[in-house]
Amino acid sequence: MGGTRAVALLALGSFAMGTDAYAMAGLLPDIGADLQVSVSLAGQSVTAFTLCYALAAPLFSAVLARWGTRTVLVTALVVFVVANAATALTGSYAGLLGTRALAGAGAGLFTPAAATAAVALVPPERRGRALGLVLGGMSAGTVLGVPLGLLVAAESGWRTALWLITGLGVVALAGVGTALPPVRGAAAPSLRARFGALTRPRVAVVVAVTFTQTVASLGLYTYLEPVLHRVADVGSAVPYLWVWGIGGVCGSLLAGTLVDRTGRPALLAVALLGTLGAALALLPWTGTVPGLVLLPLIVWGAVGWAFVVPQQHRLLAREGEGGAAAVGLNSSATYLGGAVGSALGGLALAHGLDARWLPLPAAGVALAGVLFHLTAVRALAGREAAAGTGDHGAGTDRRDAGPDRPGAGPDRRGAGTDRRDAGTESRGAATDQRDRDGTGAAGVTAAEALERNTP
Repeated sequence: MGGTRAVALLALGSFAMGTDAYAMAGLLPDIGADLQVSVSLAGQSVTAFTLCYALAAPLFSAVLARWGTRTVLVTALVVFVVANAATALTGSYAGLLGTRALAGAGAGLFTPAAATAAVALVPPERRGRALGLVLGGMSAGTVLGVPLGLLVAAESGWRTALWLITGLGVVALAGVGTALPPVRGAAAPSLRARFGALTRPRVAVVVAVTFTQTVASLGLYTYLEPVLHRVADVGSAVPYLWVWGIGGVCGSLLAGTLVDRTGRPALLAVALLGTLGAALALLPWTGTVPGLVLLPLIVWGAVGWAFVVPQQHRLLAREGEGGAAAVGLNSSATYLGGAVGSALGGLALAHGLDARWLPLPAAGVALAGVLFHLTAVRALAGREAAAGTGDHGAGTDRRDAGPDRPGAGPDRRGAGTDRRDAGTESRGAATDQRDRDGTGAAGVTAAEALERNTP
C-alpha cells in the first residue's frame, strides 16, 4: 500500500477520535438531564477524557513501548471502541466519568502513534502534508461526525449518538488492523524518553506553548453551546459547531502546505496563537449583528487546528530519533491543557460567571502563550550567545533545521562558518538573515530568534 493510502487510514482513525472528543460538547445538556447533574458537572466528563489522555496514556505507552506501531494503533482503537460502548450503556455519573477516562486513554495511545507513523510512511518533503491529513481527519470529525451525532441525539437520544461513535471506531479498527503496512521505528516512547525530552529547553518551550493554546481553545470549546446561547441567543448549536469544524479542516490541511513551502513553523505557530487570542476576545461582542458570530468561530476553528501542525512538525524535524517522545509529550500537553481549561471553565460557570464572558479569560491565556513564547525564545538566544553555542557552534540546530527546511542542506551548513569568518557579505546576504547565528546577540530580532533559536 502506498504511503498516501496508509496515511488516509490513519486519518480515518483520527476522524473517529475527533467525533468522539468534540461531540460531547453538544451532548452535555442531554447527558446532564438524563443523569440528573448540571451542565458544568457533565462537562467534567470532558475533563476526565482529556486528563486521562494526558496522564494515563503515557503510562500505557511505556508498557507498550516495544510493541510495533500497528499493534499500538490497533490496541488503542480496541480500547476506544470498548470505552464508547460502555459510555452508551452507563446509567450513573460515576460510570460516565470512568468510561470517558478509558476513551481518553485510547485516544492518547492512538493520536501520537498515528502522527509518528504518518511521518514515517512518506518522504521528508511531504511530512507536513501527512501530518495535516491525519489532523484533518480529526477536524473532519467535527464537521461531519459531530453534527451527525448531534442530529442523531436530537432524534434518538445521546446514547444512540455514542453508539454511532462506537461504530466509527469499529470501521477505523477494521481498516488499520487489516491494511496498514509495517512502520519502522518505535511507536510508543518510554516514560523516561518522554521526561527526558521535557528536560531539553527547546522541547519544553514548544510543549508549554501547546499547553496554553489548548487551555484556551479546547477548554472553551467544551462550553461552546452555553456560550453561543448567551452571546447570540442560539437555539441549536449544530450549525455553529459545523462552521467551527469546517474552519478546522481548512486550517489543518492548509497549515501542512504552509509548513512545507515556507519552512517557518515557529513563526507560523506564533501567528496562529495570536490570531486565536484575537478571535476569542471578539466573540462576546458579535451577538449584536445577526450571523457575525460565525466569523470568530470559523477563524477559531481554523487557527486552533492549524496550530497543531507546525508544533508537531518542529518536534519531529529537530528531535531526530527522539521525535516520537517529543510528539507524545506534546500530545499529552494538548489534552492536559484541554482538561485544565474545561475544569476551570466549569468552575467559573458553577460560581456564577456569565457564559457570555467565558471567551475573555480564554483569550487572555492564548495571548499569554504568545508573550511566553517570545520571551522564552529571546532568553534561549541570549543564553546560547553568552555560552558561544549559537546555531553554528551547536551544530545540532543547523542539523535540525534541515532537511525539512528549504535550502538548509549540508553544503550551507558547512559554508556557514566560512562565510562569517571570511567576511564575505554577498553570499551571506543572499541566503537570508535566517542563516545568521544567534551569537550576534544585540542584532537578533524576535523573528530571527524564533526561526534560529527554537525547536
